[in-house]
Amino acid sequence: MTEHASCHIDAPGSVDRRRRILAFGLSVLRKEVEAVEAAADALGDAFVDAVERIVSCRGRVAVTGLGKAGLVGNKIQATLASTATPSYRLHPVEALHGDLGMICPDDVVLMLSRSGESEELVRLAPALKRGGCTIILLTACLQSRLACLSDIVIDIGNVAEACPLGLAPSSSTAAMLAVGDALALSAMEVKNVQAEHYAQFHPGGALGRSLMRVSQIMRTGDDCPRVGVSDTLRAYYDAVLRAPRRAGAASVVDAAGRLVGFFTHGDLFRLTLSAGESAGTADRPVIEVMIQSPKRVRVDDRVADALTLMRRHRIDELPVVDEGDCVAGLLDVQDLIAHGFSVFDEP
Repeated sequence: MTEHASCHIDAPGSVDRRRRILAFGLSVLRKEVEAVEAAADALGDAFVDAVERIVSCRGRVAVTGLGKAGLVGNKIQATLASTATPSYRLHPVEALHGDLGMICPDDVVLMLSRSGESEELVRLAPALKRGGCTIILLTACLQSRLACLSDIVIDIGNVAEACPLGLAPSSSTAAMLAVGDALALSAMEVKNVQAEHYAQFHPGGALGRSLMRVSQIMRTGDDCPRVGVSDTLRAYYDAVLRAPRRAGAASVVDAAGRLVGFFTHGDLFRLTLSAGESAGTADRPVIEVMIQSPKRVRVDDRVADALTLMRRHRIDELPVVDEGDCVAGLLDVQDLIAHGFSVFDEP
């Protein structure tokens, strides 16, 4: 009986069995760390050349591999696409049966194969070369057939697999994934991708919301009611009625369009309930009852920061201004809810 099989002698739940499982799990992690360190030690000019080819690529990056390497390639391709490098997945078998038609001469093909001898990839590489593609290979075998067919070969290091039989891809795939991430993120760094660009590729979920700018969600045009400093509350009411999306507030602006005040339906309700204010309220100048020096946000502020301000002061609408303090839009709590923001939770 092998040492690995003897692990099953211990009764489930026994102290010795739990210790043995933990010890083996730690050994797997340490072996995979060693694999990544070996890949780091092997990194050199080929890596730099590969990043430069990816950055200068006029087409897209196709990522291909077979088996576990192919699954790792799927994640690398997703990382490339989400960090401003257009990319797609290419299954080597499907490519040999017609999917070569999706490849263009300006594309860069990133191949993943520990052995460098995957038969399907070896058959695919000459066709890619004839099509004018650049081939970048991640491999542990620099003298393999695929290495000879590739333009750039990146050594991922050649360490033993963490699998107890030494067979299941584990250490090698950890190294492949790490090097693939290094390629994608280095290209991102060279391209100087900023948070705003990154947000364009992540419009959904918490990540996209955390990077969203006020300009992407604010109301503009007729949906952003404005009244002048000489207007009455009747003009305010007409302005909010004209808003197609039922605005609950209006900005008060001067002749240059600068924000000087803010007035909401809540303010109007409180005013009409005040003693002696019911009669003639509609003809009252808005400048007499508006909120002076109102809270505001700028078009380039993050929506998350605007939401924090709204929570802190318990307000449902905010005027949005540009750098000259001119009104550019209106931020309404209903729009935040529609975009998935939780308006009730504390930040």
